[in-house]
Amino acid sequence: MNALYDDPAFLDGYRRLRQSGQALNEPLEIPAMDAALPPVAGARVVDLGCGEGGLAVRLAEAGAAEVLAVDVSEQMLAAARPHAAVRYECADLADFDVPAGSVDLVVSSMALHYVGDFDDLVARVARWLVPGGWLVFTMEHPVMTAPVVAADCVVDDYADEGRRERTWFVDGVIKYHRTIGTVFGTLHRHGLQVERLDEPMPNPEQVVAQPSLAVHRRRPPILLIAARVR
Repeated sequence: MNALYDDPAFLDGYRRLRQSGQALNEPLEIPAMDAALPPVAGARVVDLGCGEGGLAVRLAEAGAAEVLAVDVSEQMLAAARPHAAVRYECADLADFDVPAGSVDLVVSSMALHYVGDFDDLVARVARWLVPGGWLVFTMEHPVMTAPVVAADCVVDDYADEGRRERTWFVDGVIKYHRTIGTVFGTLHRHGLQVERLDEPMPNPEQVVAQPSLAVHRRRPPILLIAARVR
């Protein structure tokens, strides 16, 4: 992963979006993630792509013993929320590593679609986790990443996995498309049993309150998976 969030123009656009209340995090992603998490009291946690630490701090406040929160962006980490149980580390997920069998829970919030080698990352996560440990993550839904040329509500080029280039606040934002089948197959191959799959979408009441969410009832914007070491 490159330090996209250290680009001043991108970071300004992203922060404006979060502050506007128009982002998907609060209405869709955060409630879905919280509902999918196992009990975290006493857990040793790694948060991959932690950003400004929102999820890491929520886990610490829920009783996690320690949270190692990792992000490649120095700017995001500089603004991260402090907590006595959270330790922040600047590292690229492409080569970040921790000792085998040292983690109870690995989480990632809307970051793994930026990872080029998903297989290698899942292999490392599987090594880190204790028997019965959990990986819970959200990512941009494959119907969103699929088109080579991005277009709202058009699913195209789904079978052609790999790098995609998008314009999102700035030109040249790199994401990686992989099918749901590939995501499942990769988890299974490395000994992780999928226990929950969710595609968070707004309900009609949310659309009435925030009409900009209506498009997300036409196609799911987020894929959530909770998997456990077999």
